[in-house]
Amino acid sequence: MNTLDPTVREIFKTVSTATLCTALFKRGLRNQFIQDVRPLNPDLPNMVGEAYTLRYIPAREDLNPLTVFQDRSHPQRKAVEECPPGAVFVIDSRKDARAASAGSILVSRLMKRGVAGIVTDGGFRDSPEIARLPFPAYHHRPSAPTNLTLHQALDINVPIGCGDVPVWPGDVVVGDSEGVVVVPRHLASEIAAEAAEMTAFEDFVMEKVLEGRSILGLYPPTEEGTRAEFAAWRESRQR
Repeated sequence: MNTLDPTVREIFKTVSTATLCTALFKRGLRNQFIQDVRPLNPDLPNMVGEAYTLRYIPAREDLNPLTVFQDRSHPQRKAVEECPPGAVFVIDSRKDARAASAGSILVSRLMKRGVAGIVTDGGFRDSPEIARLPFPAYHHRPSAPTNLTLHQALDINVPIGCGDVPVWPGDVVVGDSEGVVVVPRHLASEIAAEAAEMTAFEDFVMEKVLEGRSILGLYPPTEEGTRAEFAAWRESRQR
C-alpha cells in the first residue's frame, strides 16, 4: 500500500466530510458518502487513512463454526494483524448489523498497532467499550451476536462495497462527527487542496453571516467585491 503524502493527510484532518462531498460532486462523484454509518465517539478528531478492506459473505453454518477462530490464518484475525499502521480498516458487512463485524478486543488491537480507524456498514459488539477508546470507529448500530452467526470472512484487501459506496484498497477514507467519505486515491491531492480552499472561504462566509450579512452575493460570491474582501480576510488571518 502506498503511503499517503503527509501534507495531504494533514489537510484531510482539517476539512469536513460535507466539504469533501461537494468537491467530489464537482467531479461527478455523487456516491462517496457511506450511508447509515455513524461514529461511536463523535468528539474525536478526523479519521484519515488509506482503505484496507475485509469482505464478509453470508455465513454457511457447516463452514463457519466457532472453531474457525483457532486457525491463525482466519481472514478476520489475519486482517487485524496485517492492516498497516495509518490505514483505515473498512469492512463490508453487507449492511447487515444483525451480527457484529468485530468487537472491542479486535478494535483495541488495531488501535495498538497504529491503525487510523475502523468502519463497517454492519455493527460492533462491545460498542460501549469501543466508544470509550481514543480511536475512531464507525458503524450502523450496536450488535451483540458474534460475526460467525451470520457473516463469513472471505477476502482481505479487495474492492468492496461499504454502505453502498465502492471502496478500493488505497482509497482515502475520511471520517468526522457526521460520517465517512471515500476519496478515490488518484484524486486525493487535488480534492484535499480544493477542500482546504473551500473551508477557508466558508469560514469567511460564516463570520460574515454571524455579523448579520445576507448570503445573497456572498454565498456563492456573485456580488462585486466579495472575492476581494475574502482575499483581504485571508491575508489578515494568514489563511
